[in-house]
Amino acid sequence: MQAQDDWKLDIMAQARTDGWWHEESSVIAAVSGGPDSMALLHILSTMAQDLPFTIVVAHANHQFRGAESDAEAQLVRRYAELLGLKFETAELGMPSYIAETGINAQTAAREKRYEFLKQVASQYSASYLLTGHHADDQAETVLMRLIRGTGVSGLAGIPYRRKEDQLELIRPLLRITKCELLEYCKRNGVPYAVDSSNIDRHYFRNAVRLDLMPMLEQHNPRLKASLIRLADMAGADDAYMEIQTQRAFQEEVTPSGEGFRIERRRFRSLHVALQRRLIKLILNCSANPRQMLDYGHVEEILAALLQDRPTVTQLDIGDGWVLIREYEQAYIGPALPESVNFTYIVTETMNAVDIEETGEQIRLERLEGTCSSLPGNEQEACFDADQLQFPIRIRSRMPGDLMHPYGLKGTKKVQDMFVDAKVPRSRRDKFPLLVDGKGRVLWIPGIRRSSHALVTEQTRTTWRFTFSSQKV
Repeated sequence: MQAQDDWKLDIMAQARTDGWWHEESSVIAAVSGGPDSMALLHILSTMAQDLPFTIVVAHANHQFRGAESDAEAQLVRRYAELLGLKFETAELGMPSYIAETGINAQTAAREKRYEFLKQVASQYSASYLLTGHHADDQAETVLMRLIRGTGVSGLAGIPYRRKEDQLELIRPLLRITKCELLEYCKRNGVPYAVDSSNIDRHYFRNAVRLDLMPMLEQHNPRLKASLIRLADMAGADDAYMEIQTQRAFQEEVTPSGEGFRIERRRFRSLHVALQRRLIKLILNCSANPRQMLDYGHVEEILAALLQDRPTVTQLDIGDGWVLIREYEQAYIGPALPESVNFTYIVTETMNAVDIEETGEQIRLERLEGTCSSLPGNEQEACFDADQLQFPIRIRSRMPGDLMHPYGLKGTKKVQDMFVDAKVPRSRRDKFPLLVDGKGRVLWIPGIRRSSHALVTEQTRTTWRFTFSSQKV
């Protein structure tokens, strides 16, 4: 244990570093009435004496324990008034809310509590919400997650700070033990309430604190310190891996409508730790990420992406989302429509065509003289203007489409060209074809151009078409 109030000086120094303690600052202190949050409230009031800032005390009365809950609300109100601080409270009516919705009691209480706290923050234009979570809470959280099964992110425990919408949650006491906070309250005459439900072993956290932790401390008297240290190390590792995952997401993942596309070869080159996190990051974009982020779920997706056979597969991954693996391409996102049909008329006065169905674009340029595409650039094609018959069409494929590919004798089915190029089946209907006024397929962007309207030394005017996977 640190010397008396040394840790308080650390909190004040950290507050300056974190930027929430200054004269223009407005913070919401979530105060339940227990020793931890009441100690936090006293510390904040003493900080305001050194450097004034706005403190709003917010108390959520869950109404789980009747008169006891009401007494806690009155205790917090009176202490806030004694300290000369603004006070806001709300009766959440949790018993009736849980009966109506059937939601788990602890989940429902957290949901309604944070809804209230965000409202208070909005009312006072506060950017920071401070809570009284302490070191014992951290140790218990890590042990609970270990018991239930968790990854590195879970071992990081309760974060010291995090963003929730426009509000930043900060837990200034996270490295201070419960014992130190009780001593602080005693030395400074800080009143507090004792929640009778804290001895109810029906709640998992209480069972861990009252039974499991003391039993394990017989084998390691410094178990809490060990768990807190584990959380610190795991938190640092997790933060680093999150940065690497964001980088991999930007480099390896392509937005596709409301979903995402991955090139399987590049995905396989990543370390398996990044592969799992990348899948989780994508699933986190779904409407119900908690439902989607089950370990077995992630492993099933990972296996489908890594295995060599079958080369084409589809998984229903829940919440209306699918994984579609086709050759070396994979799509994760909302289920795709069965087919897409589009046709756009291109006139000589246009300079671009936006394909609304796919979010892609084909640009047009009329150039004087001879002009050819750069070698190896399959995203653009040049044609002799005098040999093109307008109106040109940009459309999706049709049954029986044929093409006379440049460099080959005779015609070939567009369908066969898609198969040879390993274009995913789900992508084929969305692929734009450039077709002339006679219905001849002139170009399949990224795959092949036809032998029609070739640019030669005698060409007087050239039409250049450039394909972009996103609108410019």
